[in-house]
Amino acid sequence: MSNHCGPCVRLLISNEAQPQPDSFWEAESIRAALKARHFGRLFACYRRESHPHVSQAALGRWVGLTQAQVSRLEAPGARPPSNLLNLERWAKALHVPSALLWFSVSYTPEESAGSVVAVSLEHVQRRQFLKTAGAGVTAIGASLLGTTPAAAVGPSKPRSTDVEIVRDMTATFRRLDNRFGGGHSRATTTITNYLTSTVTPMLNDTSRKAAARDELFAAAAELHQVAGWIAYDIGNAAIGQQYLRDALKLSQDAGDDALEAEMLAAMSHHAAFAAMSEHRAFDVAREVAVDMALAARQTAKRSGLVALQAEAAVLEAHGHALQQNAPACLAALREAERAFERFTPGAGPAWLNYFDSAYLSAKFAHTFRDLGRPAEAEQFARRSLSMSDGYDRGRLFNTALLASTLADQGRVDEACAEARRAVEMSEHVRSIRGGAYLADVGRRLAPYRTDHRVRSVYAQMGAAGVPTPA
Repeated sequence: MSNHCGPCVRLLISNEAQPQPDSFWEAESIRAALKARHFGRLFACYRRESHPHVSQAALGRWVGLTQAQVSRLEAPGARPPSNLLNLERWAKALHVPSALLWFSVSYTPEESAGSVVAVSLEHVQRRQFLKTAGAGVTAIGASLLGTTPAAAVGPSKPRSTDVEIVRDMTATFRRLDNRFGGGHSRATTTITNYLTSTVTPMLNDTSRKAAARDELFAAAAELHQVAGWIAYDIGNAAIGQQYLRDALKLSQDAGDDALEAEMLAAMSHHAAFAAMSEHRAFDVAREVAVDMALAARQTAKRSGLVALQAEAAVLEAHGHALQQNAPACLAALREAERAFERFTPGAGPAWLNYFDSAYLSAKFAHTFRDLGRPAEAEQFARRSLSMSDGYDRGRLFNTALLASTLADQGRVDEACAEARRAVEMSEHVRSIRGGAYLADVGRRLAPYRTDHRVRSVYAQMGAAGVPTPA
């Protein structure tokens, strides 16, 4: 559990700055920075005037920048940033009163409070109940292991030209990301440029009718989500989080419960990955993983899509597993299985076509492994490899996942064989996450590091640029 007080945990959950009182914005240094129309100076003054003081890394997380980028903007003599899209995004993130700005903004003070906090705090009490609930679950995953439903494909419907273009571009980026990883050539720059030059002007066009506007916002949410996954896959977590927050807001603006649930589920996934990494805030990340999953479950229930309900439930289970809360974990797994049993192929939108038994099996495998039950995790890890073509990166992840479950059982020969396969796959996939999965296998093989088979795998990992235990 986190040692932070309730308000601090909520702030960390949303990854957003806390609104400041009116007196804060009256500070002489703040006023001077605003008068100079220099957001870099405003960053520095904001950090100094805050109590307690805010680090560059924390402020960067709130506004979607790295610590190094914040440092460059704050440096003496730095030119004032002039990109209006960035200025508005930063002002919104820091809740700068619009009356003090030298440019117009499209947000209201109420909107700048942050939608993620509101949607996740609604479920804090329910989370506490789940932590104390009994499980009594036997044979979890029996139906999942015994069925192979086809992927969901949504029905087509007429769309505007702009929406068609955005969704076609999204499909292209998603296909490349799934097959080659987020690090494929120029992916990040290309999708960022496309969002800035093409999608944002579309979203700012107020002449559209309400129905067309909602459809465009939903399409833009999908593209922002893909941008978030790409950034996440190349190790830029802060930018990935910002894109997902933007995607969540667009989904809410479009009134699309299914997309909103999908974005909350993605945030839970990001937090769980951070919790498994060497991260100073991993306790908080575990809390975030559970809270985002609970918010996703509630929203998925409103959408009526059982695939999303199953996904959100298993993500909640994984968060509980990371906290070693077995009763709540097993209860959530049973809910995921119940939802999956009601799953009908073709009942969801096209963007949900990744969901099938192989996908859910991988989530079950992660959960059982991190709960300390590797034999059960192995069953689901093997099932996860029965995946559709075109998901090369996912196959790398799931192969490494299988290797980790075998290593945890002390089955060194089999673990090394699967690890070698995963390393070979990594030659064709550019993914920081892929390297993290492989490094995790290396750590789990560390007790057997003197074994010649493990030394051979370590050598292969080292040649692929994957760090291994000393």
